[in-house]
Amino acid sequence: MTVSIPTLETKRLILRGPEPDDYPDFKATFTSYRARFMGGPLNAYESWMLYAAEIGHWQIRGYGMWMIHDKATDETYGMAGGWKPAKWPEQELAWVIWPDAAGKGYALEAVDAARRYFYTQLGWDGAVSYIDPKNLDSIRLAERLGAVKDKSAQTIDGNDAVYRHPSPAQLDGSQLAHGIEMEIGHYADPLFKPKGWALD
Repeated sequence: MTVSIPTLETKRLILRGPEPDDYPDFKATFTSYRARFMGGPLNAYESWMLYAAEIGHWQIRGYGMWMIHDKATDETYGMAGGWKPAKWPEQELAWVIWPDAAGKGYALEAVDAARRYFYTQLGWDGAVSYIDPKNLDSIRLAERLGAVKDKSAQTIDGNDAVYRHPSPAQLDGSQLAHGIEMEIGHYADPLFKPKGWALD
């Protein structure tokens, strides 16, 4: 049975399932230095295999990573969503932003939408993000999403830090949720230019 991948819409973005036409942007990122915290840079074959896994994950798990598209131009900015390949201890909220799209709040906006979908539509009671301890940009993003380092959680291979996201009950109607919404709104305002913030 083929899983129908839902489409999510936010203020600036449309999240759609990965398609073959999206592969060149994915390959350009994962074969570059940008992928240094995600097992890369990969060679062309490894990049192709990982992208095939991104598509197949939806069929195996019933959820996966969306491709992040600009609502107005359809340009792709990266990927965000759920990820749990073999040997992953827990279901993960993950993201990657293409190098030239970093620092504009796209990851925050996309991951927030993905998390809300998993919590409200799939009944997830929580999630983690596995992050390289040297990946300060992703750590800062996880913290902006309310995730807290969980030193007692099982890691993937001992080389990653586990950031645990707030549960649906902790998030619903909270000051954190309101703050995330406000930050996304500020990024959507072309007059807003945050200074001194870590990049996505």
